[in-house]
Amino acid sequence: MVFRSKGYDGVTIDDLVTGMGVGRPSLYSIFGDKRTIFMRALRAYAEEKGALAAKALFSPPALRDSLTGFLRHAVEVATEEETAPGCLMVCVAPLVNDAEVRQFAQDVTAAATAQVERRFRDAISAGELPSDFPASIRASQVMDLGRGLTMRAQMGAPRRVLLKDAEEAADLVLLSRDGTAAPGR
Repeated sequence: MVFRSKGYDGVTIDDLVTGMGVGRPSLYSIFGDKRTIFMRALRAYAEEKGALAAKALFSPPALRDSLTGFLRHAVEVATEEETAPGCLMVCVAPLVNDAEVRQFAQDVTAAATAQVERRFRDAISAGELPSDFPASIRASQVMDLGRGLTMRAQMGAPRRVLLKDAEEAADLVLLSRDGTAAPGR
């Protein structure tokens, strides 16, 4: 939460000591330096939020409900009470000038995009989408829409507006190339 609220560069060791409720010697001996703590926080955050995003994406049987749940999850994470608006992975990690952090963020994004693409391919196999549906392109677009909703949350957009926009974004992604609704929508 400290990194999410102040960004990586804005966090001091004193902020981490206070935020984690440990003494300075314990911080270093148990958790390591600021960069190490950030990487541990980033990994834990990606694991926890990623598992919830995957559940939102793969739990509902209907594709539209899956996409809506996935995008709503992005909004819910970005607007959680008692935390800074935004997302550690989307709003903080990309600004850290560190090759390992940047690679980790890219890997997490690629894995999430692959999950969305897999969900589209499952829908194609199930007959919910036509065989020529551009699964790879639309998976990237879903991720872009999720990041956009997250950034809008960081800028102060109200949760209720973002949740409504998440629903409409799911409809948009499911349009066929000619602008008509895809089957099963």
